[in-house]
Amino acid sequence: MARPPKDTIRFEAPARAHHCSGGPRSGLVLQGSSDGNGVFIWLRGGETDSLAGGPWPLLQRGDTLSPRGGTVGVRYMLNAVAHGLPLDSGAVEVRETAHVFTVVARGTGHETMAAGRVALEASFDAVPLETDSVSCWARP
Repeated sequence: MARPPKDTIRFEAPARAHHCSGGPRSGLVLQGSSDGNGVFIWLRGGETDSLAGGPWPLLQRGDTLSPRGGTVGVRYMLNAVAHGLPLDSGAVEVRETAHVFTVVARGTGHETMAAGRVALEASFDAVPLETDSVSCWARP
């Protein structure tokens, strides 16, 4: 992650992947967090392509009309202060082999405390799909 003017923040965290259902679209939820830092990716697709590989467009958090895409949010700690933002531009690349996912999200978003745009590259490497599912309903 890169913040203006020159800060770079790196963190590693254990990740989990869950199928999600019960909302406007089925999909996949990936999340990883550790020590107050974390990334959340919701890949939302139609019933037949919810786990399709390849590039996925980045969606805005409140977008309920687009049939396929990813929503990405990040939370990070800097000097014992929590920061967070959703990405509003970029893309998500998805690869799947036998229910094991490698996902890379690249994009930018506005974070008010950074006084500018923050760039993020988040990689989820070889994350197995958990057997349980979670809800796709977004909560405020």
